[in-house]
Amino acid sequence: MHAGHWMTPLRKFKQAFWTTEQGTLMVLGVVVGLLGGYGAVGFRYLIDFLRTLSYGSDANLLAVVAGLPWWYLLLVPAAGGLVVGPIIYFFAREAKGHGVPEVMEAVSLKGGFIRMRVVIVKSLVSAASIAVGGSVGREGPIVQIGSAIGSAVGQLFKASAGRMRILVGCGAAAGIAATFNAPVAGMMFAMEIILGDFAVAT
Repeated sequence: MHAGHWMTPLRKFKQAFWTTEQGTLMVLGVVVGLLGGYGAVGFRYLIDFLRTLSYGSDANLLAVVAGLPWWYLLLVPAAGGLVVGPIIYFFAREAKGHGVPEVMEAVSLKGGFIRMRVVIVKSLVSAASIAVGGSVGREGPIVQIGSAIGSAVGQLFKASAGRMRILVGCGAAAGIAATFNAPVAGMMFAMEIILGDFAVAT
């Protein structure tokens, strides 16, 4: 059979894929997944950088602080708090807190809309808090960072509220997958906790 006979169905499939909303959503989901995963990796590198800046090393924090004077151990966390507080207050107040409840609120009450600046602000303040020894983990911030990336992509492509929520879920799943090296768990977390939706399209 002539090659053209094989190319015609393939061409029709590609055209149908790109022109359907579901096909477009799949492509955007892949983009959000990649950006969310790399965002999680970049967040961890940012923590290491700020920890080195604060304590002179990115090794085990307990081992590092054991050789530092007591006043330094009070000064660095206090300085970190003085920097983090005003940044959140003046630039993105929704970046405060654990991260997951804020994403759930955005999905439930705001159609998945999260301001784009949250990606930068949440990354900076959470990394700074963790780096100086704050009693916070990186899982919640990574979920919010990934979700904000998903929302930003949705806003960029003018996605509907329903599709925006799915993209936010994609970002959250990417963050969890990158943090725990568990992609299936990330997907289930996003569907059950963030979206509360097990529809086939989701």
